[in-house]
Amino acid sequence: MQPTRAILFKLTAVALFVAMSSLIKAVSDDVPPGQAVFFRSFFALPVIIGWLVMRRELAVGLRTTNPMGHLWRGLVGSTAMGLMFMGLGLLPLPEVTAIGYAAPLLVVIFAAMFLGEDVRLFRLGSVVLGLIGVLIVLSPRLSAFGDADADPSQTLGAIVVLAGATCAALAQVFIRKLVQTEQTASIVFWFSVTASCLSLLTLPFGWVVPTVSQMAMLVLAGVFGGLAQIFLTSSFRLADASLVAPFDYASMLLALMVGYFVFDEVPTPVMLLGASLVILAGVLIIWRERQLGLDRGRARKGGVTPQG
Repeated sequence: MQPTRAILFKLTAVALFVAMSSLIKAVSDDVPPGQAVFFRSFFALPVIIGWLVMRRELAVGLRTTNPMGHLWRGLVGSTAMGLMFMGLGLLPLPEVTAIGYAAPLLVVIFAAMFLGEDVRLFRLGSVVLGLIGVLIVLSPRLSAFGDADADPSQTLGAIVVLAGATCAALAQVFIRKLVQTEQTASIVFWFSVTASCLSLLTLPFGWVVPTVSQMAMLVLAGVFGGLAQIFLTSSFRLADASLVAPFDYASMLLALMVGYFVFDEVPTPVMLLGASLVILAGVLIIWRERQLGLDRGRARKGGVTPQG
């Protein structure tokens, strides 16, 4: 256990992911989401391959016993990425970030539905609290239906980002299945390969020739995405998930700063209230997972079966 390094790596990953999203948002008026997914995935590959070579895990990364599992994870994950990138062009960065926090909440529900995981009252209540927060964030956009003065693109953006969060949660369910037979290196590598290939299917739907500056931002988004994935994976190698997971929510602070200083986006009180509830719910779920983990550890030492 190296908790200090783990937290530092996690914060670095969060900052890189926010920087990646900011770069995608900067080009979103001209570059379609499918093309952005390609650059984000393809230019992450050299970084990921270099990392695997340094760790002498390239052979592990290339090896798979479940290619269809990777394909399904890639399909759902690529869809989530594309929807999120589309949303970045329609909504303020902090709002996209807040709605995206619905993903870990939905994972709890989907894991119970599809993996048979036991969800007790405390976690279920936390999920409900978080989803109320998401609805608060969405409420100004969804209430715009039928309002002649409202911007329909922002309503569409809210729906698209929520759909993206749902797909991201489903992708996590596929990952939970994959980790039973696949190594982390393999999951990281094949997702980038699959997403790169799948994004090419959107080529007939309006890809553009980016300017030099746009090309630089797209390539940099891919590099940042690859680096973020490496730092994220490394943080979980160095400490328990329950320790580093809460630092995900540092992305809201960074998104607020970038949104305000770079994109002139001023957060509304409604958005901040909803985001606070979502973050609180997420932290409660993480805390509960940690408590259950400690209980299971004590139970194993005592030779009894935990009831978590």
